Amino acid sequence: MKKKILIITHSNDNESIEHVSAFIEEAGGQVIRFNVDHYPVNCGLSTVYTKEGWKSSLRTGDELVLLEDLQSVWYRRAYGLGDGLNKQVDATYLPVAMGEVRKTLLGLMEGLECFKLARPSHYRRLDSKEEQLKVARRYGLLIPPTCISNDPQTIREFIEEVGYPLVTKMQSAFSLRLEGKEKVVYTNELKPEHLSGLDSIQYCPMIIQKQLEKALELRVTIVGDTLFTFSVDSQQEDGARVDWRKEGGKLLQSWEPYELPQEIEQALLGLMHELELQYGAIDLIYTPEGEYYFLEVNAAGEFFWLDRLCDHAISKRIAEVLLNPPVADSSNANGSKDRHKEKAQA
Repeated sequence: MKKKILIITHSNDNESIEHVSAFIEEAGGQVIRFNVDHYPVNCGLSTVYTKEGWKSSLRTGDELVLLEDLQSVWYRRAYGLGDGLNKQVDATYLPVAMGEVRKTLLGLMEGLECFKLARPSHYRRLDSKEEQLKVARRYGLLIPPTCISNDPQTIREFIEEVGYPLVTKMQSAFSLRLEGKEKVVYTNELKPEHLSGLDSIQYCPMIIQKQLEKALELRVTIVGDTLFTFSVDSQQEDGARVDWRKEGGKLLQSWEPYELPQEIEQALLGLMHELELQYGAIDLIYTPEGEYYFLEVNAAGEFFWLDRLCDHAISKRIAEVLLNPPVADSSNANGSKDRHKEKAQA
């Protein structure tokens, strides 16, 4: 019997889904792709309990897929969830309907008794940048001086202690629609002239960190026990100096494979293990003084442009973990303690 892998994503996801799916199918597995932007308007999710036990299913048109015999689930994206629901449900009841749609999807995901590359609950846990930073420090990783606050006086005292330059960032990644255009909120430099409006932070907490000088920026993609590390000189583009994502398109071909010191690799694997992650995209800064600073880990971080640089080795490793989950506990995302590592090859 073929091993069944459920991939939860959306219709407009990028090429990475096709590559992972191809590797799974080449190895004899079966991919079930669930585009959540079709749910609930064009498909149905059900969980039923009777004297026969539990049964979960996904119905799309006339096709019914049973979800009780899955090998693994990859919960990658939930973009577009409930698309079109506003045309079917009165605006008065739409928030309630959307809330139930989300809870039903996440509840089914958590309840499936199979290996999960990541759980929604792990994503929610990682919304806490404070916990990430504290775990990183416990494993010996350096972090920038950091203040997370909505208290203007505490922030002023932090600025006086650590000095400029500083950057500001939010706990969550999001975009705003301004003047008809979508604008992504990136990490930005905090300058003395910005403090005139500091009191308004009372109503929206922010993260303020010491701005580090960068020799290189590193993206470490970890799948299971395998690290794929790449570096980029973000300082070559003026618009990328504070946040490389602002000029991500211009830097696509500038990333290169990078070998981390063994102690940093082991610290990152320890962090992943404690956070119960089988997949994570970690951002580091390498300073001119030769020090590595941890910024954050994203359990749903993007990897397609790096995958192109290593002959899709990241996609292949994801497929391998989904087909052959860690033995330690195949019902959750906690991985084997017997870890090893492989280097990304260009």
